[in-house]
Amino acid sequence: MADALTADKISEKPITSYDELLSLFHDSVKPRAQFRIGAEMEKFGIFPNGDPIPYEGEGGVLNLMRELADGGGWQTEAETEGGPLLALQRDGASITLEPGSQFELSGAPLVTCHEIRSEFRGHLADLHAYSDRCGVTWLGLGFHPFAKRDQFTMVPKQRYSVMREYLPTRGSLALDMMLRTATVQANYDYLSEDDAMLKMRVALKLAPLTTALFANSPFVEGQPFGGKSMRAKVWLDTDNDRSGLVSTVWKRNAKFVDYVEWALDVPMFMFKRDDLKIANTGQSFRSFWKSGYQGHKPTMSDWKTHINTLFPEVRLKNTIEVRGADSQGAALACALPALWAGILYDTQALAEAEALTADWTYDEVSATRKEVWNKGLGSRFRGATLQLVAEKLLTLAAGGLDRRAHVDAAGNTERVHIAALEALVANGQTPADKLLEGLDHLRDPRAEIIRRCDLVGTG
Repeated sequence: MADALTADKISEKPITSYDELLSLFHDSVKPRAQFRIGAEMEKFGIFPNGDPIPYEGEGGVLNLMRELADGGGWQTEAETEGGPLLALQRDGASITLEPGSQFELSGAPLVTCHEIRSEFRGHLADLHAYSDRCGVTWLGLGFHPFAKRDQFTMVPKQRYSVMREYLPTRGSLALDMMLRTATVQANYDYLSEDDAMLKMRVALKLAPLTTALFANSPFVEGQPFGGKSMRAKVWLDTDNDRSGLVSTVWKRNAKFVDYVEWALDVPMFMFKRDDLKIANTGQSFRSFWKSGYQGHKPTMSDWKTHINTLFPEVRLKNTIEVRGADSQGAALACALPALWAGILYDTQALAEAEALTADWTYDEVSATRKEVWNKGLGSRFRGATLQLVAEKLLTLAAGGLDRRAHVDAAGNTERVHIAALEALVANGQTPADKLLEGLDHLRDPRAEIIRRCDLVGTG
């Protein structure tokens, strides 16, 4: 208890040096034996007519969370004393809500992808009774396939209210990002500063490929929109100050300070003093540190909050967070965590991925990022399509997963979790291509879209 109180006091002290900013990352270094994988999976809940489920009301996520807490051993969390229920915690895992009530499982830090699969299946099983009773279907897609923006209610989280006002001034599709997108992400540990920056550099260079591999949002308001990932298109017009490919960490000798320098110049959303929300949108953290705001000076708690409001394709925090992928259906739910475990947690595969991308430039990768939402693996890179690069990356990841030698009850290594992805890539397809097959002759494809994307299987 004394250690916790000491940590709280340190967290609330004003920041006085760069070393304190850097300590967030230096203190997160771990020995390889403690490496874990943390998967985050978002999904849309919809009613039979395609409308999104709300926060409150019949069939809403608030009642679902209460039910999980009452019968499933989850502990409830509110943002402020007496405030609305916004999260659940159990055994290292959490359930949280995105602004449009997208329901997210942030899994416990686990050793193997087999454990991630079991955890996710258990989570879906927990949702079945409520979903069946309330007529809710859970969809694994990167963009809501039916609802218009004005059909959503905003989850009552303090940060979201600030984002709702500020982000539309930074991009015309920012509200769509908040309300109508869903993603799968994965978190990985790092051995040292050099190891962290190597993993960041490789993952950032391959970020457009990650987006192409997992492109899974071809529908907008009930119809194909013509591209592979509407979620990826949305992110191209959502506050470019805090998103994208973080050019400062691309150099081979990059250090934590290079990421910190980028983060310092990103405008803030807000900070808190006790339970009071103080919006200071537009002020960079560097300016906050130098000049303060309304008599307040930044603390380490403020810095941690700011780091978690940055949205690059790969994010540095106490882990390396690989982002940039659409939410997936059940068959590919564990593919992203497995793919990047095979690369980032195997020394040989990571070295080979570094060699593969060694001379890739920021400008050419950025140009490809602007194309993948539309063409997926058909996007061009250095005179060829991304399919060729995807095949190489999957080969590296498969080798890394086999060498990790974690075997499930059926005798499969973790490579089993990318098998469906390998089959798609062999045909030059993304998950979106499979979703679109045979829909062109249907006047109203809604029922078939729901059937193909149903995660829980409520019938």
